[in-house]
Amino acid sequence: MEPKNKDSGTRAPRNRTLDLDAAEADSLRSRLVYGPITPQTADQLICGDAFECLPSLKAGSFDLLFADPPYNLTKEFGKEIFRERTGEDYEAWLDSWLGLCVPLLKETASVYICGDWRSSAAIQRVGSRYFKLRNRITWEREKGRGAKANWKNAAEDIWYFTVSDRFTFNLDAVKQRRRVIAPYRENGKPKDWNESEDGNYRDTHPSNLWTDITVPFWSMPENTDHPTQKPEKLLAKIILASTVPGDLVLDPFAGSGTTAVVAKKLGRRFIAIESDEQFCLLAAKRLELAEKDPSIQGFADGVFWERNSQYRRWY
Repeated sequence: MEPKNKDSGTRAPRNRTLDLDAAEADSLRSRLVYGPITPQTADQLICGDAFECLPSLKAGSFDLLFADPPYNLTKEFGKEIFRERTGEDYEAWLDSWLGLCVPLLKETASVYICGDWRSSAAIQRVGSRYFKLRNRITWEREKGRGAKANWKNAAEDIWYFTVSDRFTFNLDAVKQRRRVIAPYRENGKPKDWNESEDGNYRDTHPSNLWTDITVPFWSMPENTDHPTQKPEKLLAKIILASTVPGDLVLDPFAGSGTTAVVAKKLGRRFIAIESDEQFCLLAAKRLELAEKDPSIQGFADGVFWERNSQYRRWY
C-alpha cells in the first residue's frame, strides 16, 4: 500500500483513498441514524450496535442478508476491537447475531456470509441451522503477505444460503465476459462465442470460484482506511444475482458501506448497521458520491469483465 507522505502526514498525490475532514464529518452526521430505529424506512445508515439495532427492524422485510462479520482474529476496526476466541465461543457468537437476523428475512430471501479459512467451518455449521445451504464461493484476494513456513493466504469464502427453496437467482445478470483465445468455428461462423471489433469473447456461466476481484487499494476511488473493506464488484455480483430492483438488503456489519453503496448504485434499497461512527461517516460520503457516479469498477455495460480484460477501463 502506498504510504502517506512521511514529512507532512498527508497522502501522496496519487493516493485516492477517501478521507474526511472535520467539516465534512459534521455535515454528514445528518445522514446517519443513531441507535435502534423506529419506524424502519428504506436506505438507512444506522450508527449503532447490531445486537441492539437488529431487534428493532421489521420482521419478514428483507430480501437479502449480506454479512461480513469479524473473522476469528484479534483485529481493530476503528475504535472497536474483536478478540480471537475458541472455536466453540466463536460459533456461539456467530449464532448470537445470526439468530436475530432470521425473523427479519422473507421466505424467498438469500443469505451470504463471509469468512476465512479459520472461521469458514463455523459459518457453515451455524448457517445450516437456520437456512438451506446452496454453495460456498471462494474468491481470490490477489494480494496478501507471504509466509516462510505456510501457504500464502490469498483467498476468502462466502457461504451462500437461502431461507427456502423459493429464491431469486438472476443467471444472466452475473455472467462473466471472457476473452476467447482459440476461437472455434463451424461452417465459418463463431460457435458459442461472439466476434466484435474489440475482440472475441464469450459470456460464461458464473462459478463458485471468483478470480476477477480486485481488493480496494490506494489508487482506487472506492478505497477507504477500513481494514477489511470488500470490493464493490464483489457486492455487485451478489446483489444482482439474488435481488431485483427495489428489493431490500440488510448488512449488520457495514464497515465503510460497500453493501449500501452498491445497493444504491443498482437500484436496490438497504439498511446498513455499523458501530464505528467514523466508518459510518465514510459510508455516508460514499453514498453521496454514488449519487453523482454510479459506476462500479470491473462491471460495465451490464457485464462483469475478466480482470484486466477491457483495456479502456481500470479494474
